[in-house]
Formats: sequence, C-alpha cells, structure tokens
Amino acid sequence: MTQKTAKPKRQVSLIIVVVALIAALLIGSAGGYVIAPKTSSSTSGHGLSGVINIGAALPLSGQLSSYGATAKAALTLAENQINTALSNSKAGYSINVLFEDTQTQPDVALTVTQDFAAKGVQVILGYYSTSELSNSLNYAQTNHIVLISPASTGLSLAIDKPYIYRFVPADDKQGPAAATALKSLNITYIVSIAVDSAYGNGLVNSTESAFSGLGGSADPNGISYNPNTTDFSSDVALLAQQVQTAVTTYGASHVAVYAVTYDELEDIVTVAAQYPVLSQVQWFGSDGNSPSPGIAADSTVATYLAAAPVQFEGTIFAPATSTIQTQVANYVQSQTGGSADPYSFAIYDELWVVAKTLAFTQQNSGTAINSALPTIADQSFGASGLTQLNSFGDRSSGDYEIYQIYAVNSTAYDWKIAGSYSASTQSVTWNT
Repeated sequence: MTQKTAKPKRQVSLIIVVVALIAALLIGSAGGYVIAPKTSSSTSGHGLSGVINIGAALPLSGQLSSYGATAKAALTLAENQINTALSNSKAGYSINVLFEDTQTQPDVALTVTQDFAAKGVQVILGYYSTSELSNSLNYAQTNHIVLISPASTGLSLAIDKPYIYRFVPADDKQGPAAATALKSLNITYIVSIAVDSAYGNGLVNSTESAFSGLGGSADPNGISYNPNTTDFSSDVALLAQQVQTAVTTYGASHVAVYAVTYDELEDIVTVAAQYPVLSQVQWFGSDGNSPSPGIAADSTVATYLAAAPVQFEGTIFAPATSTIQTQVANYVQSQTGGSADPYSFAIYDELWVVAKTLAFTQQNSGTAINSALPTIADQSFGASGLTQLNSFGDRSSGDYEIYQIYAVNSTAYDWKIAGSYSASTQSVTWNT
C-alpha cells in the first residue's frame, strides 16, 4: 500500500474555500437573494482578492439599443446576487461590472474592447451583433481576453474560435425554425429584405435553404442593404416590384416578405406604406426585430405590422422557463418598465458562469478562464436554461418562440407569443 502524502494546510484551506464558494454561487443562482452558507476558512490563501472587473459591451444606443437597457438591468441583478454569495462565503473578493456603449457599431465595439483591456479586464460580456463580435475577435484572441455574447447568431462565427463564446444558438438553428413557421402559414414563396452583414446574409441563406427543403421557393435576388443605410426608398421600391411579381405568380396569400433587420425595420415600414402590394402579403421577421420594444412603441409602424394580412411575426431563441427566469424577468420589468428578452436571460447567465469559473480557477486570467469556462457552462442551468455549449463555443441547441405584434387597444401595441418551434420535433405549434 502506498502511503498517502498529507496536503499542505494552505492547500487544504484553499480547496475548502473554493468548494464552499462554488456551492454558494450555485445556491445564489438558483434562489436569487439567498443567504449562502458561510465558511470559517481563512481567506489568506485565496488566489483572488479585491475587486474583479468584468466588462459589459452593450448596445446602449444604435440599432439594437432597445436591448441595452434590459441587459444592463439583468447584469445588475446578477452582480448583486453574486456579490452577496461571495460576501457570505468570505471569498475575499467581489466583482464589479463596467458598462460601455458599443453603439451597435463594429468599430466602436473594437474600441470598447481595447478600452477594457487597458483597464486589465479579462472577460467582456455583450457584443449583440455578429459584426461587433467579429470585429473584436482577433484582438481578444491575441490578447487572451474572453468575449461572451448573448445575442450574436451569425453563421460566419459558427467556427472554432478560442476565447469567444455565444450563449445563443447559431442561425443554422433559427433558419429551420423560420422556414417551418412560414411553411405552416401556407407560404410558398418568400422575398427577403436583409441587412448586408454576417448576420443578415447568414440567416437568409439558412432560412432559404431550409425552406427549399420543405418545398418552398425564394426570390434569388432578395434585397440586401448596407448596415449604415438611412434612406430605404430605392430598396423598398425594388422590394415592391419583386413582391408584385411573386403575387402575380403565386397569389398574395402564399407570398411573404422575410425581414432580417434590426430596429431599422421602422424606417423600412414607413416607406413600405407607400406601396399597396406590400400590405397584401404576410411579413415575417427574425430575432433582430422580434420582439423589439422600439417597434411596438412606434404606433404608426405597429399599426401597419399588426394589420391583416401583414400580421408581422418573427422567431427568437426561447429559453426554458424556470423560477430563475421569472425572477430575472420581474427584476428587469421593475427597472426598465419593459419586458425581459431572451438575450437578457442569456447575459444574466453569462455573468453567473464567469463567477463560477473565477471561483473554480481562482485566477483572473483570460487564459485560465477560457480553459475552464466550457466545462462550467455545460454544468450550469440559469435564466436561459442549460447553458451547454457545442464544439464551436455556441449554445448547443434551442427552441424558438414566434412573436407577433398586436393591438392592445386603439393606441397601444405590444408583442405576444403566437407559437413555438420545437427543435427536437422540427415542428411549429401555434397558440389558439
């Protein structure tokens, strides 16, 4: 029998603290503001101390600004809960979330990334568009900084990408969901209008490919507009021509406009109102515009989109419901006055996974965090459900909800869940 060597007292103390801290974090995540178990272990052996800064690169302005406020509220809740758990477990350190505005602009996102790096930040959460994330990818990898997005779905990043993670499924999952929903609406032909970006082009291709597999067809010359476009007159005029041709061939009830946009959908619709044929067909959207609070708040645009036969609907990742999700949703509602979205649930979970990873590694090092985070994520369940990642660092799977804009009364509009797509059955269920 081999004689066991006793562990040094300092190492035993560190192990006890790490185990207790992870337990505290797990309890905090599941129950919110719950008093975590205390430990009498000394903190002198900790690898972490003081304040650990975590970056938050959010679209507080720009095309995706409607999601910035909910993300900030969700992160504030997670930060408070985590610090309560850290204090109760005598961890010897706390976390602090630093917020910066990417303006939903790739160049600004890179500048924000560099600013955070200059402050010693090792983990940055945010980057709501694939273009923002892509533009910061090389810098982050070169400097060993972990970036975690709650919203980027572009297929161009469904690749091996060390240090880069996405807590939503890539658009090879959303495309089939949108195609199946369109087919179930008896649509046989779609005409797309999409932002010319990794996100827009990738999702259109994914949806059209899946739609073709279901027997549908798509206009091969769909509209693709520059992300900086502000005047959509020529784009919408061309869209109207293509839709008119499709309506003549297939009939209005079998044609749909497929809009893969952000909040600039408001500007597109304003111009579209000038062309009667565009209000004769179904409009279908994506996670870039559904369920956007900004679109619902614009009564003129919402009136157009809610009216039959347009009846605007769109797909968005659907996290599994849980008590954690309800808690986050209630907090976001209380802080912003608006409804929480799947991205706010995902970014809430991102901060929790980072906190658990820090507790496990006891190192505020991008290299150490990058090595451990996938394993921690695979074992975590939060507001967005099980945060299991695939080999590309993207969420491994997910269902989708289909949101529809509707009239609450004669002057107010909101979004409701009109149906859902199950990835396991590849089918859509519409709510009655």
